[in-house]
Amino acid sequence: MTVALGGTFDPVHDGHRALFHRAFELGEVTVGLTSDELAPRTRHEGRPIRSFDRRKRDLEAELQQFSDEYDREFAVRELTEPTGIATEPQFDVLVVSPETKTGGKRINEIRRERGHDLLELEVVDHVYAEDGEVISSTRIVNGEIDEHGNLTPERDGRASADLE
Repeated sequence: MTVALGGTFDPVHDGHRALFHRAFELGEVTVGLTSDELAPRTRHEGRPIRSFDRRKRDLEAELQQFSDEYDREFAVRELTEPTGIATEPQFDVLVVSPETKTGGKRINEIRRERGHDLLELEVVDHVYAEDGEVISSTRIVNGEIDEHGNLTPERDGRASADLE
């Protein structure tokens, strides 16, 4: 099977890794990475986003580990529009998170209009931080949690000095 997924991935965290894990379980993986122009339009907060080149380098390093584990190929392609690469006919499955499932349905509408087979939408549940909230890149950038969902010392009541 050919599998697509997409996002900004800034920074990569355990929620993203759950998506990657499922994608590589299913087949050969193509990840659409939002362009520098698209990334701020797809995010609904004003936080800074690293450059496409930096995000791509980090994403490829992450994906290589999954590629090695599953013995599958992967590619990273630039997304310049929200529906991205998944409207192309070669894909069989789109891996999405609960909040991007609606976008997956829209992609299937476009595919239907173009006469392509519909994608199987594979919804991967959220991964939760130790405080029970969803792990997100925004929470990491804001210093609330690390990439694994651990609360930062300031957020869990411990002073930084207590860690030394």
